[in-house]
Amino acid sequence: MLKDITPKELEELKNQGVVLIDIRTPMEWQQTGVVPGSKLLTFFDMYGNYDIDAFMNEFQKLVPTKDTPFVLICRTGSRTSTVGNFLANQMGYTKAMHLAGGIYAWASEGKNFEPVAG
Repeated sequence: MLKDITPKELEELKNQGVVLIDIRTPMEWQQTGVVPGSKLLTFFDMYGNYDIDAFMNEFQKLVPTKDTPFVLICRTGSRTSTVGNFLANQMGYTKAMHLAGGIYAWASEGKNFEPVAG
């Protein structure tokens, strides 16, 4: 089951070394920056298309086992809810989490961003 987490919880998990995966598009990363320490792995392209095999190939490099905890991040929490539920319910990942409210929630709490080179 996918777990919603807050920006405060995200900071604690990040400090514990939990894998953070920002699934937004490269354009979005450049617009806002990313949560420091995030791995960048786009799921939906700017047209809403995706390649599940290509995503899973890269995802499994970041999350090597079904029990490895990870947090998905997107703009509002909508995409991560969809992708996180797929990973938890269809693919059997037991420690799937996502940042409820996405980058907007992170920004609203005045958290730091890391710039992404274009």
